Amino acid sequence: MGKVPVLGKIIMAAGLAAMLAGCGGIKMDDGRHRIPLKSETVSALAAMGTTPGDAMMIRIIKDENALEVWKRTSGGQFKMFRSYEICAWSGDLGPKFKEGDRQAPEGFYTITPGLMNPRSNYFLAFNTGFPNKFDRVHGRTGSNLMVHGDCSSSGCYSMTDDSIGEIYALVRESFEGGNPSFQLQIYPFRMTAQKLAKHKDSEHFAFWTNLKEGYDRFELARAPASWDVCEKRYVFDVASATPLDPAGACPPGARTVTAALSEKQAAEKAALDTEIAALDAKKAREAAALQREKDAEAAAKARGEAIGSFIGGLFNGGAPAPQQSQPVEAVPQPKPRIDRS
Repeated sequence: MGKVPVLGKIIMAAGLAAMLAGCGGIKMDDGRHRIPLKSETVSALAAMGTTPGDAMMIRIIKDENALEVWKRTSGGQFKMFRSYEICAWSGDLGPKFKEGDRQAPEGFYTITPGLMNPRSNYFLAFNTGFPNKFDRVHGRTGSNLMVHGDCSSSGCYSMTDDSIGEIYALVRESFEGGNPSFQLQIYPFRMTAQKLAKHKDSEHFAFWTNLKEGYDRFELARAPASWDVCEKRYVFDVASATPLDPAGACPPGARTVTAALSEKQAAEKAALDTEIAALDAKKAREAAALQREKDAEAAAKARGEAIGSFIGGLFNGGAPAPQQSQPVEAVPQPKPRIDRS
């Protein structure tokens, strides 16, 4: 085999650097992705009515630094198996917009075996699938956005090596149990009316209320809702058999809405409106109290200035001018007596 030209070496080096960029680097296979689940983990799964091969879902709550693993039980509903502390995630609450913004994504993602990285430079990892259909229609960019070990983040969700080791094994066993994928749900916070109301002035409020639709469906049914995108928004439990146009109009009746879901959504909207009204009223009271305090301070300052001016006047020309001294008339002195004797 001939020598590789200098330019070829440069291209090869650049390709390797690009491959290792972000959170997606690879290392030599050492078999860590095949480490079996601990016997106590398998026993805990059995105690809640599930097995390693059953379907699963992962839910991330950013502001709690929590990654939850949910497993489908023999009854068909999902129960939370375990919550793991996220060691680090970068950015702020809100979605990822572009490559390099160091922002961890939010939304709904479908994880398949092809997104698993058993030879990650960060112990073990799986790709979040960002950008998904929703992200792409909004022009969002990014690559190698992972859930991984090594406790460091550049737009990813980082776990301890022990945590990602168990999570990876749970995912592997679920795939080997015949499940072609699992759903990853990523939220800024728990999508309750109370939490959402606190962020009513955020630029991401509309996006988060859209995420709440999927959140509420899961909370009600205890099973992950299927998702698609139309009119540049997430839609859930879509009746259409064909993928939707993410930028096109949503077909009539595309979303399945049960009576229970309709009732829950109405209750959640009422609760959100109540929370927002309560926060607005509190804000108005606090503003009024602050204004009263400022008015009282201004009045006190004015009184102080008036008193100071009065006192200053007493010492600086405000008192009656002193009378000028009058010339003292000389008192006539008796003349010496003349002795005429």
